[in-house]
Amino acid sequence: MALLELEEVSKFFGGLAAVSDLNFSLSDRKEILGLIGPNGAGKTTVFNLITGLLKPSRGKIRFQGSEIGGQKPYRLCEMGIGRTFQATSLFFEETILNNMLIARHSRMKSGIWGAVAIPPSTAREEREAVDQCLEILGKVGLVSKANALPHSLTNMEQRLLMIAMGLATQPSLLLLDEPSAGMRPAESSSLMNLVGQIREWGIKVILIEHDMKVVMNTCDRIVVLNFGRKIAEGTPEEIRAHPRVIEAYLGRRAGAAR
Repeated sequence: MALLELEEVSKFFGGLAAVSDLNFSLSDRKEILGLIGPNGAGKTTVFNLITGLLKPSRGKIRFQGSEIGGQKPYRLCEMGIGRTFQATSLFFEETILNNMLIARHSRMKSGIWGAVAIPPSTAREEREAVDQCLEILGKVGLVSKANALPHSLTNMEQRLLMIAMGLATQPSLLLLDEPSAGMRPAESSSLMNLVGQIREWGIKVILIEHDMKVVMNTCDRIVVLNFGRKIAEGTPEEIRAHPRVIEAYLGRRAGAAR
């Protein structure tokens, strides 16, 4: 059974088809799936559909065999779908540890107020949550800054914190939207090493990324969108040589005269 399956999924905004008849699946094996395409291809719309920010106009989205199209985002998070956003989405007035605890609240019986206010009835659960959050911060290299505020972090460290917050929800599927945006090549390489480790921890990853070197060196399989439609799917080697992909990115067919 596929962990995630999109079947003939479309999303319309008025008369505009942002996504059209999209089919792809993610198996239960260890895998990083890349979702790529030119600007405006529909990639973030697909993420919004999977995570409940948008409801499909037609088609079905299944997660662990259950149809989830139109479910609330918090419910999908509870089911095991985590996500980061392209834009920085942090609580800048809270410490890094509190940012983690706020993300972790979806797995806590006491909820978000228990994570922040720590009432006596939830003290044990809170201690366990703190330990788990510190462990995740250690894995991404931020544990020494647990009591700092996010504005003190570099761009890369803020990206790492967003990934750590996604991991704090204990996902079985993690969607990463442009995680290396604004990074230098060495930073991108380090971040992608972390994404590879996340795969080895048994968490499946879908990655939106514009840096083709990152995509080709990180993803096991790639789905390519153009104008909301899937134009190719395959291994990095297959995608690199696919004529429709070359045309979509370069504006000409493979082998055409310049």
